[in-house]
This record gives sequence, C-alpha cells and structure tokens, in this order.
Amino acid sequence: MKKLRSAIIGCGKMAHVHAQALMNIGETELVAVQSRSLDKATAFAGKYQAQPYTDIATMIRQEKVDMVVICTPHPAHKAAAVTAFENGAHVLVEKPLAISLADCDIMIAAAAAAGKQLGMISQRRFFPSCMRIKQAIDDGKLGTPMLGFVVMYGWRDETYYKSDPWRGSWAAEGGGVLVNQAPHQLDLLQWFMGSEFEELYGVWNNINHPYIEVDDTAVAIVRFKNGALANIMVSNAQKPGIYGKVHIHGSNGATAGVQTDGGSMFLPGRSTITEPPLNDLWTIAGEETSLKQWQEEDTHLFNTVDPVEYFIRLQQRDFILSVIEQRKPLVSGSDGRRTVELFNAIYKSSKERQAVRWPL
Repeated sequence: MKKLRSAIIGCGKMAHVHAQALMNIGETELVAVQSRSLDKATAFAGKYQAQPYTDIATMIRQEKVDMVVICTPHPAHKAAAVTAFENGAHVLVEKPLAISLADCDIMIAAAAAAGKQLGMISQRRFFPSCMRIKQAIDDGKLGTPMLGFVVMYGWRDETYYKSDPWRGSWAAEGGGVLVNQAPHQLDLLQWFMGSEFEELYGVWNNINHPYIEVDDTAVAIVRFKNGALANIMVSNAQKPGIYGKVHIHGSNGATAGVQTDGGSMFLPGRSTITEPPLNDLWTIAGEETSLKQWQEEDTHLFNTVDPVEYFIRLQQRDFILSVIEQRKPLVSGSDGRRTVELFNAIYKSSKERQAVRWPL
C-alpha cells in the first residue's frame, strides 16, 4: 500500500509532537515542513529528515503532499487550510478548528469543493476512558444523556504566556482558556450529549492574569434542543492545576464520568501529562464494580507509552485511514465547528449580558 506523504505547517512546540507521532505511523511518511521563517523550517526539518519550505503551495506541489497537519497560531488556520485544499491536500488542524464560525465555514466549504478530508485534533476522544463513555451512550446504557458537566481547573503562569509572542491577545490568539485549553473538554461534551445546541448563557473573566487581554476563566449554562442541560466551568487560574472532568448523567439515572486531566496540566515543550485519564464515576447498572479494573488497565497503558505522543498518533492514524478508506474521521471539521460555536456563544453572551440562541 502506498504511504500518504504528510507535511506539517507551523514549527511551534506542538508541531514536534505531531512530527514524532507521524514518524511512528506505518501508513505515512513525513516529507516536509513549512514555516514563514526559513531558519525555523530548516532547523525543524533537520530533526525529522524532511524538506523545509516557506510557501505552503510550493511545498505541497513539489513534495506531492497528500495531507498536512496545521500547527500555526489559531487565527492562521483558515488561510493555511484553504491553500492546502486548493493544492490538493487533506487537512488535519490543531484545535480549535478556527476562531470564528465564518472561518470554519470557509474551511469546510473548501474541503468539500476539493473533495478532501478536514479534521480537528481532539485526541482526548481516543482515551479508553472517553471511548468507554461514548460506547455506553451508544449502547443506550444511560438512556438519553440529559445533564452534562465540564469542569477544568488548570493553571498557566506568566512564563507560559511569554513563551510565544501570540499568546494572550485577542488579535493573535483569538481568546484565552476557552480557545486554547477548554476545546478538548467542550468537544467531549458535545460528542457525548449528541443533541444540537439551542440556548446558552455565559460569562468570562480574567481573575489573576493581568498581563494578558483574554479570558482565564469562563462559566456557562447550555440548553440542548432535546431539553438536555449542561454546565461549563473552565479556568486557568488555579495553581498548580487541579483537574479536568466531564460527567454525563442519563435519563435513566445512570452516570458516567472521566477525569481527562489531573494535577499540573500539560504544557507543550515544558511538561508532560502528569496523571492518567481515568473513569472517575460510573453508576451504570451491573457495571458499578468495573471501575477499579478499568482504572488499573488505563493506568498501565498510561505508564507504558508516551501519553502525549501516543494519543496524538491514534488520532493522526484515524485521520490517515479515513483518507485511505474514504470515510469520515472520528473528529471531523463539522465537529470542530461545534466547539467553535460553543466558545463564540459564551463570548457573545458575556458581551451582551443575555442568553444567546442558535443559530448564532
């Protein structure tokens, strides 16, 4: 079978994780990297035996690239994706898909026009603990998901925001905790709940990061079209980071939950994941005693792999196989758009000091 020729756009910290993962996937070969800086592209490419470029279109054409992974700052996702589609490549984008819904729609339309796949990185879907919840929901073990909770208590210090010039501003990052850290949990919430959004009331604040413009904390209440409700509380204001959790309560009274993150949160280029992702709550009839076994299994997996690279690799491979098999990837462009809907709704509601309704 012919390997897909892959390339990376953007040579920042997460790009190294993506490069390492791509090199561990048998169905692809990393052939090129692109950065606006030739020096950065050359240094990055040298680590992975790839070719450096400063122009996306030239890179795709000359290297016959089949797919790209976009690792640029968020506001640049749209332009890179559209250029990639216009030159014949499939596109996998680091979260969030984009900053605005307009950008998301342009990217989705460009993918459709080119007949190419568009996906967004949300590797926490591939945690066994998260897969377990989704399977239980699909099997009807919770009835209908009717109440969801997202809680993320993390921490980012001043050195983090100074580590890249684009961090912490509306123009260069597009937002704060809602845009950069919370998309993982927001994606899990909408994936588990299943229903379309109907109404949201949200607020945001900056509690203890006076050196940035954007939100470090946000809270929201969501109503779904089927009557289900959800509560969202996300923050980068708790030292040194406590946990991230997503809990789903069903119409039959059963509950399934996951702690996706524990302790000090993962910082690209600075720290790794400190605690294994585990199911922390499970009251499905007949399965109450399974929690300990699952926690042991998931802890063993966590301790035998590099968890940062491993779960990125699982998602990359799913995307690659979706191209080969001509099927939808587990996290599509449309899924990514729903996450962008959520954080834009919170910003809009907070600005207008009232609930917002769909369509936005």
